[in-house]
Amino acid sequence: MSVSPITKRSVLRKSAMKLFPLLTLLAVALAACQPAGVMPAAVPTALLAATPKPAATAMPAATAMPAATAMPAAAVVNVATDAKLGKILVDAKGMTLYLFTQDTNGTSVCYDQCATAWPPLLTTGAPVAGEGATGTLGVTTRKDGTQQVTYDGWPLYYYITDLQPGDTTGQGVGDVWFIVPPTGVQSAGGAQPTPAATEDDTGYGDDKSGQAAGSVTVMVGETDALDKFLVDAKGMTLYLFTNDTANTSSCYGQCATNWPPLLVAAGSTPAAQDDAPGKLGVTTRTDGTRQVTYDGWPLYYFAKDTKPGDTNGQGVGDVWFVVPPEGVQMPAPAPAP
Repeated sequence: MSVSPITKRSVLRKSAMKLFPLLTLLAVALAACQPAGVMPAAVPTALLAATPKPAATAMPAATAMPAATAMPAAAVVNVATDAKLGKILVDAKGMTLYLFTQDTNGTSVCYDQCATAWPPLLTTGAPVAGEGATGTLGVTTRKDGTQQVTYDGWPLYYYITDLQPGDTTGQGVGDVWFIVPPTGVQSAGGAQPTPAATEDDTGYGDDKSGQAAGSVTVMVGETDALDKFLVDAKGMTLYLFTNDTANTSSCYGQCATNWPPLLVAAGSTPAAQDDAPGKLGVTTRTDGTRQVTYDGWPLYYFAKDTKPGDTNGQGVGDVWFVVPPEGVQMPAPAPAP
């Protein structure tokens, strides 16, 4: 017997109504079994996505512990042997130490630009004497509170143009700066120290090149780029400053730190090789030191030249130049108004 579509719908509706209570009870039972806080499965996924989740809290970055600051060790004064100057005081790295004859009673008078060119040997504790340094070590307090090492009462210094152990370019500068023999010199009190004996018995050097007194020699060097130009006895390049006037330097203060003058000791006369035919002379600087001139041009080094053949000062500021051996015309003085 056939069943009409309406009769089939009626049968299905009645069956669903009979099952509805059972399904409802089953849903309630399942909901009761879910753990607390679990979202029922009936919640639409889109709604879940729309619910903002709390942002993850980033853990703060670990704070780096400050690096331990190493306290510098107490200064060490050692003894080294120089081929010309004999035994001299040096620091723990072999850098030459100097005294300044203008210091008095264990007190430094070298500050500001002087201390830039001649940095003091400082210590954070009692200085230590190496083998052979038989003098009395001590300290003097500088104006800024730092402790400067003294040797037999003389404050000790470096020289800015000494670039490596064994350099003694400060020896005899201005006839007031000298190396310190380990046997000591007359106690500081303004007196000139007795020169240490050297192999050729000529006493202290007198200029940046460390030459012996009376032996400042102007020579001729050469490079492919610049051809021939003046150098000292060690081959270090010499320069002129176009702002100078005849036999008069205008380079002082920081200028003289960057461009140290070629100096000669009092009573000494500079000499030139045969291939440097210009006229050598001497000009007295405002501090009383004596600077070598060539055809009226005061001669200088450049602090950034570190070895023979360096010409790093050439053309600096368009006012510093190497000096050709044939000379450079000194400009005529401006006429009086």
